[in-house]
Amino acid sequence: MLEDTRVVSLDRLNDTTYSLTLRAPKIAAAARAGQLAHVTCPGFLLRRPFGICDADAAEGTIRVCFEVRGDGTEALAKVNAGDVLSVNGAVGHGFEDIKGRRVLFVGGGIGIFPLLYAARFAGVATAALCFRDKSRVVLAPDFAKVCKEIFLATDDGSLGFHGYAADLVNELIATHEYDCVCVCGPKIMMKTVSEVALGAGLDCYVSLEERMGCGVGACLACVCQTMLGQKRVCIDGPVFDAKEVRWDA
Repeated sequence: MLEDTRVVSLDRLNDTTYSLTLRAPKIAAAARAGQLAHVTCPGFLLRRPFGICDADAAEGTIRVCFEVRGDGTEALAKVNAGDVLSVNGAVGHGFEDIKGRRVLFVGGGIGIFPLLYAARFAGVATAALCFRDKSRVVLAPDFAKVCKEIFLATDDGSLGFHGYAADLVNELIATHEYDCVCVCGPKIMMKTVSEVALGAGLDCYVSLEERMGCGVGACLACVCQTMLGQKRVCIDGPVFDAKEVRWDA
């Protein structure tokens, strides 16, 4: 659904990453774990898709986090409280099979953002948050509030586990009990983590990221390849069963 939302706050998380809270009562009431919000960036025609980082139906607010990567997100990083932004949401299929389950959420970089809201829906949530180095770590206290345990990893070993996401997940699966794994992050990370999870006999769900145009399934800009043929990330995803994804396509 389309909704004219009002900016509540814009907070800087690090030198390139921001947290944006919007008053959006209709979207907040409808939002489910892993769904998207397509947000208008001031001065640009095409919306930008962001995984919903949090939603509060009682307060009528949603939260999205983003990294400045181009002119559109640079414009979005300059909005002020009270500004009005048109948002299409909540859209897509999210993490729909996690209620009541012991879930390991694995996020890489900005891929951690939609996992924060998803963790609220799990029976027992554990988070493995992976970053390039300690300067990129964000939202760890937020995850600590909704997860039983959180584990941090950095590629360079500057904080937490020294190594890649798949290595950490392999260790966690060997020493903890989980029912399924939910992953969002760089494609290679999702591929390797899903291989570890599926190899251990666990269900695994991945949230894919593709460039999007219309956001309603018409333009086919965000098509991905699956074992069942072409799928549109905006409305068929962004979350897919890892067994369906053709990583080599």
